[in-house]
Amino acid sequence: EIVLGVDNIIFISILVGRLPPEIRDKARRLGLGFAMVSRLALLFSLSWVMGLTKDLFTVMGQGISGRDLVLLLGGLFLLYKASHEIFVEVEARELDGPPDATATPEQMKAAGARAFWATIGQIAIIDIVFSLDSVITAVGMVDELPVMVAAVIAAVGVMLFAAKTIGDFVDNHPSVKVLALAFLVMVGMALTAEAFDVHVPKGYIYAAMAFSLAVEALNIRSRGKRAALKASGAE
Repeated sequence: EIVLGVDNIIFISILVGRLPPEIRDKARRLGLGFAMVSRLALLFSLSWVMGLTKDLFTVMGQGISGRDLVLLLGGLFLLYKASHEIFVEVEARELDGPPDATATPEQMKAAGARAFWATIGQIAIIDIVFSLDSVITAVGMVDELPVMVAAVIAAVGVMLFAAKTIGDFVDNHPSVKVLALAFLVMVGMALTAEAFDVHVPKGYIYAAMAFSLAVEALNIRSRGKRAALKASGAE
């Protein structure tokens, strides 16, 4: 559950990072709270969840179930959102623009509220997709509902503890943010493939991302040392 929650933390951290600093913690807590509620709700409706694996219709010989539809739509949404965020981060930072100096405090407050709830809505959509994957995995591992519930609560507790640290680190290192977004693109592709019964082991995705992060950590350390040397030389 904790490993499967990594996707959730990264997605929430990136979305929350675009909000004003004073409301980020609130958005982060609401997002993770919704993740826990959606997982628990799915756990307590296991018969319905497992029914989602039954084919609803067939397309070109490929059976499509309710689970497949959820994974397909979630994967496409994740692909769109991650690709858009990469574009904004790499090519179009200036699209955000400075705040409108002519806006009244009420207008600014309303705009902030719209951005906040739009972010929560996007987090809720992807939470449902990740929750379905998480619950089906849990059902495949154990038969006892209390064990599943305890695992979900423990995992969300870890996510709450780690989310702010991870979010701050990603915000402070733009190159890591782009890597994290690339990771979400990979997850979106995996979800889309899973919808067509093409299983991509997540271990491969996590291993590739861990290797990339290790290389970037070395780059960050190297840049820090060079900056320190330049500063000492200037003195």
